[in-house]
Amino acid sequence: MGMESSAESPQPVRVVLQAVSGWIGRLGRIWVEGQVAELNRRGGTVFITLRDPVANVSVRVVCPVRVLEAANPPPEAGARVVVHAKPDFYVARGTFSLLAQEIRHVGLGELLARLEQLRKTLAAEGVFAEHRKRALPFLPNTVGLVCGRGSAAERDVLENGKRRWPAVRFEVREVAVQGDRAVGEVLNALKELDAVPEVDVIIIARGGGSLEDLLPFSDEALVRGVSATRTPVVSAIGHEQDTPLLDLVADVRASTPTDAAKRSIPDVGEQLQLIRQLRDRGRRVVEGGLAREEAWLAGIRSRPVLASPLREIDRLTEQVTGLRDRARRCVSASLDRAADDLHHTRARLLVLSPATTLARGYAIVQRADGAVVRSATEVTPGETLRLRFADDSMTATAGEIEATEEQEESA
Repeated sequence: MGMESSAESPQPVRVVLQAVSGWIGRLGRIWVEGQVAELNRRGGTVFITLRDPVANVSVRVVCPVRVLEAANPPPEAGARVVVHAKPDFYVARGTFSLLAQEIRHVGLGELLARLEQLRKTLAAEGVFAEHRKRALPFLPNTVGLVCGRGSAAERDVLENGKRRWPAVRFEVREVAVQGDRAVGEVLNALKELDAVPEVDVIIIARGGGSLEDLLPFSDEALVRGVSATRTPVVSAIGHEQDTPLLDLVADVRASTPTDAAKRSIPDVGEQLQLIRQLRDRGRRVVEGGLAREEAWLAGIRSRPVLASPLREIDRLTEQVTGLRDRARRCVSASLDRAADDLHHTRARLLVLSPATTLARGYAIVQRADGAVVRSATEVTPGETLRLRFADDSMTATAGEIEATEEQEESA
């Protein structure tokens, strides 16, 4: 139930703070998990800043030295712990803290289980999906490097990178790579390098270490930060057997910092050797092509038509002459056969022609209208008739009709 107050009847500070203290006191003892960010001893009391490794939230923990030392070994900055504490609100200063009564280290198995749960959650969101990963540039203009201060990882990347391609440039950001400040500093360096247009690839490198030492590189905030970068990221954390979540979200995972330099920066010697091999292969291809064309040209030139063009012309001339003579013979034979056929046809026509019959002494009798008279009974006495002979014709007047012997006998 809320506390009643108004502008005319405000509550004193002590009343408000005492009420807050009462509400907090009713929480009872609780177990709290976090990462030790700071640890200061003052006499017999230890003041601890307990940080949430996922969110940027922390709380003050107060405990006696005996409680801290009871957790064997005593936790130090960066350690993951579980604290059994009683919430406390100091009314005199209006501050909240936890009064620790027991501190335990987070077990390795429990850490691994939580990391596996986080991995499954991020994988379900597609943070580790292969289609989101980008290819590294062939020859980066500038390489961004996030590493520990004066670390062997920094030395390995710089020395191997310069050895492979002396002209490559580096933008180095030295940060804390373990402890409570590691995640924040790595994230800030990552964002800073991602904002530089000249940086073509970013390497996050750290040497080997225990699971607890590498925990910052499995932090959810860092993993999501790498996923949101514009620049391709190479993860080179620990050794081959170490697999923080950063390896899964990075565009390329390198087994060591040296391997990261090799994957990000081409070897000038190898590239020159490759150029020589490609040049030799190209020369062989061109020479082989020229040799084939020369052989083809020599074969063409050795053909008779090109070796002795006049001989080919003579051969073709003879061929044309032979074809001409054959055509002439064929035409002549065809004309002869046609002439014979015409002669025979003409002879048959002469035999069948009426003119031939007339030449033998016969005549054709026609009326004035040209109709042929086939019988004397068809003629009227006195009718004018035309008599047609083989060479000429004449007119005559029909007289009386005389019957022939055959007609008389039939009568």
